[in-house]
Amino acid sequence: MKKYIVSILGRPNVGKSTLFNRFSRKRSAIVDFEAGITRDRKHEEVEWNGKVFIIVDTGGIVYDSADSMDKMIMHQALLAIEESDIILFMVDAQTGATDLDKAIAKILYPHRDRVLLVANKADNEKLEWELYDFLQLGFGDAVPISASHGRNTGNFLDELCKLMPDAMPAGHEEKKENTRIAVVGKPNVGKSSIINLLLKDEKQIVTEIPGTTRDSIDSPIRYHGRDYILVDTAGLRRRTKVEYGVEYFSVMRTIEAVDRSDIVVLVLDASEEISQQDLKIASYAQRKMKEILIVYNKWDLVEKDSGSTGKYIKNLHYEMPFLQFAPVIFISAKTHQRIHKLMESIMKIEEESEKRIPTSELNKFMERVVNKRPPTHPSGRHVKIYYITQAQVKPPVFIFFCNAPALITENYRKFIHNQIREIFKFEGVSIRLVFKGRGKDDPEYADD
Repeated sequence: MKKYIVSILGRPNVGKSTLFNRFSRKRSAIVDFEAGITRDRKHEEVEWNGKVFIIVDTGGIVYDSADSMDKMIMHQALLAIEESDIILFMVDAQTGATDLDKAIAKILYPHRDRVLLVANKADNEKLEWELYDFLQLGFGDAVPISASHGRNTGNFLDELCKLMPDAMPAGHEEKKENTRIAVVGKPNVGKSSIINLLLKDEKQIVTEIPGTTRDSIDSPIRYHGRDYILVDTAGLRRRTKVEYGVEYFSVMRTIEAVDRSDIVVLVLDASEEISQQDLKIASYAQRKMKEILIVYNKWDLVEKDSGSTGKYIKNLHYEMPFLQFAPVIFISAKTHQRIHKLMESIMKIEEESEKRIPTSELNKFMERVVNKRPPTHPSGRHVKIYYITQAQVKPPVFIFFCNAPALITENYRKFIHNQIREIFKFEGVSIRLVFKGRGKDDPEYADD
């Protein structure tokens, strides 16, 4: 099963963002990152008729040039062709076919099997009768809709879903018999080179062109008697002159790979600064409660001294304080330096994720913590934690039974979280704390 990427393309002022916003309100889940890291979401996960797909507003893709608007639109068309499964070519029912519409149609025509022509602003039946003008674009009858009023959008979504026969069903969770390892990172950090070394196979195409990838590829690997699946966000993508905006789509490919994985290997370029895209990927993986390993690649390009690794780790924890639990290794895929450490680290992380702490040991721990620093609340009300138990592994979930979950402050939850890590480690593993009242109707408060 796959999540289709559906891009809305068209000249300015045809209503792309209006349709995007209407689709977004029909979503079953929001693709969101850590608060404060990104505010300009231009892609959303949408559910319709039991199918899930990702909608993209290409208006967010900016051409990195001072060239004309026409050139920017053409760039967006090329990028949508390269990176999307389905293209919604939007035109204006009230204006008719313009020269720019015809120019876009000329680019899209060779890929017409992936294009659905949509005539927006068809606010009434009279306008629907005028749509014959768009037949000259070569995509058959346009589907009339009004994105602002919602007119005919349900029928339109029905037609769209017919183009996605094998789309991922809503609520579908892929079975993970073997541990899945997603190798993620921004374009050109060496993901495919690393996987080639692990597989001892040139299965992935490696080039110097950033973003020479399309779909994620799953490759089985056996290490020390254990079976794993490597999920590479690198797949083969046709070479193209489109250079800008690839990262716009690669984030969505990465989201899908992270969702399907157990362990996330975040590859960073040791020769470059940590980027916003690195932060987005890391934050998403942590919020999804994934096991995480940080890999600095291209270590051979760095001028080093005895304190270099310490400086890198200190800067990483400054940039990504929410990942202080993740192990960090330094490698070079080019020279094979320390490549063996990668699978060794993954095995250790997996062992940590499967670790179960006996209830008796947890309650002795809790007693020491409470004696050291008892829970308090600004209101002065009495707060008491009765006992703690580990409810599950992969990821570890700890349930704290207390008299009033709402009175456990954010600072105290962080304190307990840090104490658990200090005593029980769980290196590389996201852990979850749930504070629960003893009564059936008492609310639960989770710390992710």
